[in-house]
Amino acid sequence: MARSNVLNTNTINYLDLIGNGKRYRVPPYQRDYSWSEEQWEDLWNDLMDLRSAPDEPHYLGALVVEEQTDREFLIIDGQQRLATLSVLALAVIARLRAMADEGIETDANRERARELRNRFIGEKDPASLTESSRLYLNETDDAIYQDYLVQNREPRNPRRLPRSNRLLWQCFIQFRQRLEALTELRHDGRATAGVLSETMARQLLFILITVDDELNAYTVFETLNARGLELTTTDLLKNFLFSRVRVPSDLQALQRRWQALMDTVEQERFPELLRYHMLCELPKVRSQRLFKLVRGRVKTADGVFALLDELERRAELFVAVGDPSHGYWVDLPDAKPYIRELTLFRVRQMMPLLFTAWESFSKANFVSVLRMVSVLSFRYTVVSSRNPSALEAAFHYAAKPVKDGTVTTPAGVFERLKPIYVDDAKTRQDFAGLEVGTSGRKRRLAKYILARLEADASGRACDPDTDPATIEHILPENPADDWEETFDSARWDTSVYRLGNLTLLESAANRRIGNAAYLDKVSAYSESTYAISQDIPRMAPEEWTPELLEARQSRLAARAVHLWRADFA
Repeated sequence: MARSNVLNTNTINYLDLIGNGKRYRVPPYQRDYSWSEEQWEDLWNDLMDLRSAPDEPHYLGALVVEEQTDREFLIIDGQQRLATLSVLALAVIARLRAMADEGIETDANRERARELRNRFIGEKDPASLTESSRLYLNETDDAIYQDYLVQNREPRNPRRLPRSNRLLWQCFIQFRQRLEALTELRHDGRATAGVLSETMARQLLFILITVDDELNAYTVFETLNARGLELTTTDLLKNFLFSRVRVPSDLQALQRRWQALMDTVEQERFPELLRYHMLCELPKVRSQRLFKLVRGRVKTADGVFALLDELERRAELFVAVGDPSHGYWVDLPDAKPYIRELTLFRVRQMMPLLFTAWESFSKANFVSVLRMVSVLSFRYTVVSSRNPSALEAAFHYAAKPVKDGTVTTPAGVFERLKPIYVDDAKTRQDFAGLEVGTSGRKRRLAKYILARLEADASGRACDPDTDPATIEHILPENPADDWEETFDSARWDTSVYRLGNLTLLESAANRRIGNAAYLDKVSAYSESTYAISQDIPRMAPEEWTPELLEARQSRLAARAVHLWRADFA
């Protein structure tokens, strides 16, 4: 980043950060205060350790601020830490005042409290005699901070406060109690003041990054993005959009609609929704460029509301595509199997195409596109393990003409997707060597594949989610010594999770045969109600060898090619 864009990057202690009349503001619509006991406890323990090592510095990470004037700064990243430190400072000041009220060095402790308040919290302007706070929180939290914490007043009913307000108040109470409980500080105003004036002020260090506009703040944020409860990409995007709306009634409407959108999508997934939304029109949208793209496109309040209109229209579908039980599919049950498959395959790159197909096609044609995408994803991702980076560009290439109205049928969509449709020969070849683990999420994938093969072989339904079958390893996962004759340790390692070594079997039979020798398993396969298991004794009546495994998997691969084939191929 150019030097002209980053005004300053330097290491600074808490005293220098908060001193010299500097004021820091949290943008009005930035995330509310969210630290809780775990973070407070960590900070307190760090401070107690530092008290016993007065020459030792302690870094609290990077702060990103945007310069408004030489003394006014917006906090882009770091508000949770600054708010917590300020509350801790207020707890120290409150403890000094309490000591004075108890008759402990009354004059000295009142003076200490006054000086610390002027230095770290705020002071009266000598001209106007008005209070000037050094820190201003967002619109949800600033009132309790300024009117109660700074003024050392207790809220009338803390339990009825908004959650973030309660957290700020609980933070103050916890730090005040910790200070009261320390025996070595209980009657020592000088040592109590030193917690703030020495330990916090001089030993707590930050890397302060000062930028000159929100775009560079966002770029810095993306570089440092490892913040836990600190600012998120969604916070930055939200702050920018709200900054483009000036009319109070519009701001209130935007706040209501934004909250409804977050209730649908969840804050953590909003950048993903926004990125897939933009991929409907743009061929490449990197996460790191989201802010810049939005900044270049949204210039006015009308632009903000237009973007929100589009996102609201697509948010429910975005969520529903990851959940086959979502109410979205109640009136479209034919879509559920393909939604379930896409969720199982962990494919999301097709979202731009699904957005535009839902908006432009009939429900029947939308389901046709869903099936096409599922088949394509199975061949491309599950069977052939191809590079997923090519998928986004391909799905954009199909989505944009659907949006523009130049592609109006599923067949037309398939023509656009042909470059990523793995052909039959390659699918058969790759399926013949396919390995699928049988634990965790991969177990669901293995059962799905076997259930689809079983349904095709038997001609009856076999739902992988409801069918009681278990996955049987013909060559066991933990084979007895007599298996060594046909599968030595090297061959076992490359064979046990091959799809040709897996079948479906009734759970009682599976438990009974366990890790038995192959001849002891054959009768269970013969008696099974599953067609793909009944076929095993016919092709391998006496032994199970690597060659027979290969032969069985080749036969399954031939079945898979016609089973997972696009309608328009």
